[in-house]
Amino acid sequence: METPDFYSDRKFCSHCNRYVPYLMSVDRSYCAECGQEVRLFSKEDWSSFHQNVQERKPKGGRPRKAGGNKFTA
Repeated sequence: METPDFYSDRKFCSHCNRYVPYLMSVDRSYCAECGQEVRLFSKEDWSSFHQNVQERKPKGGRPRKAGGNKFTA
């Protein structure tokens, strides 16, 4: 994994339709080229990322406790 670098960090600008350098505010980030609000991912990249995360989640419910049931009749 690369070392994070402020000067090479990019976010997606839907107005420019590409990943761009950005200016960060307290609660929002803005494109350094056109001034529009930016997002972390494009819609296509977000759906791909979300699908990848869903595939990695363990299937099924909560795992059983080791040692059996403490409350037996």
